[in-house]
Amino acid sequence: MLTNLILFLSFVVCSFIVVRIGAIAFQLTGVSWPLAKFQSLSCFTGTGFTTRESELITSDPRRRRIATILIVLGHAGLVSMIATFANTIRPSAIKEKLAVPYLPFDVPYQILPWVNIGVIAVGVYVIYRVFTNANFVKKMTRKMRRLLVRQSDVVRPVTFEELMFVSGGFGISRISINRKNSLIGKTLRESRLRRKNITVLAIERKETTTANPPADSILREGDELICFGNLDRMKEIS
Repeated sequence: MLTNLILFLSFVVCSFIVVRIGAIAFQLTGVSWPLAKFQSLSCFTGTGFTTRESELITSDPRRRRIATILIVLGHAGLVSMIATFANTIRPSAIKEKLAVPYLPFDVPYQILPWVNIGVIAVGVYVIYRVFTNANFVKKMTRKMRRLLVRQSDVVRPVTFEELMFVSGGFGISRISINRKNSLIGKTLRESRLRRKNITVLAIERKETTTANPPADSILREGDELICFGNLDRMKEIS
């Protein structure tokens, strides 16, 4: 009975670790961290969220492999947890072994299932608090990431198409500064493009390109601004 309790709590710990490893693996293939965590948990629990972002997982062979492993481990872990939990609270099994090593006193076997459920609840709560502790999770994630980075076939930067796919109305485009444009003569700071969710990545002026231009760069007629931001707002300015 004690063995079943230890096994059950061990499966809970392993579940947290596997989901975290899966999230890191997804991130190393170019998926954003919030999406990586969500999809890792989704795959492991078998909830099967059919969101638009899930297509980023199924469209890449490396991500499909990670998702497959998470799904298999998730189903195996769930079956094992159910089996060990059932054995832990099964009255017949408890009646056969009345000596309970983690209790200093005798307890009627009819009550022991509830005692075991209480022990499991406390154990799961402690595990949850440990794995949601910011400092512990940060250190664990850092170590796991270092180990996974050694697997060079997993690491891949995000592609432009994927960036466009998940950005929700955001993308990269050009803003042409013509003679009627109100931005002429203003600095990037004065243009307040950032407030419109537009970030200037580069300024093309004749044959010169200034990447990551400073905020005091003055905009002139004929400039071409390469920007990332809200596509609708950029159309209004062009």
